[in-house]
Amino acid sequence: MKRGKGMRFVGDSRVTADKTSTVPKDYSEYPGRTEAFWPNYLLKEWLIGSVFLIGFLCATIAAPAPLQGVADPTDAAYIPLPDWYFLFLYELLKYDFASGPYILFGILVLPGLTFGALLLAPFLDNGPGRRPPKRPIAVGMMILALVSVFWLTYESAAPVDWKQIAADNQPIHPDEVAEIDVDHPGYAVYENSCLGCHGDSLEGGASGPSLIGIEFGPEEVAQIAVDGIGDMPPEMFTGTDEELEQLVDFIMSVNEEEE
Repeated sequence: MKRGKGMRFVGDSRVTADKTSTVPKDYSEYPGRTEAFWPNYLLKEWLIGSVFLIGFLCATIAAPAPLQGVADPTDAAYIPLPDWYFLFLYELLKYDFASGPYILFGILVLPGLTFGALLLAPFLDNGPGRRPPKRPIAVGMMILALVSVFWLTYESAAPVDWKQIAADNQPIHPDEVAEIDVDHPGYAVYENSCLGCHGDSLEGGASGPSLIGIEFGPEEVAQIAVDGIGDMPPEMFTGTDEELEQLVDFIMSVNEEEE
């Protein structure tokens, strides 16, 4: 069979008759200097990204993020905070118009409108100009978003003593955890009265210091358990005198083992 024999041409209205031009569009009417995407423009993007990445890595080495201890579900006094890049949303929920009965507006409507506006900014302001004065809508939305994020982040992070939080919640090495005698009669008393603030191994928590290596005697420990000390309110222990003796004996026994 010869080439083309038996072939038929069928018209299709879905196919346009116009031919696509192979000549690239002339961008000379757009202001600013034009250049080839590969390799000129892409090389500049890579260089800028590399500089930012190296600077970011140097910042993390110079000021590493403080780590906290393993999450303790029994610590009801611990106040969790989001990562720094979500602090502006965390601060937003503190205002009256975005909390309480308006919580859905704060967590769904307002962030949705904000990020939706940023996504639509290039389509709302699609003029040929590349300078900021030529694109007022896109530039205005971006400046407003940056100012809002920076201000809300600052307002959320400024009152928080991050170094103190990290110091109070340092991860504990397994070798530093005290061996707890759960069969001791005072452990059940400790578990009911003290574990929520001082941890299941007396290592301390966000709302209570470590009870390992304390310099108090048995009488002082008993008085603190009843009367409190510092940030510890009084009457945290409400058991009997016998249970108080068992609690003190348990705490002192753990400290004697550590010595």
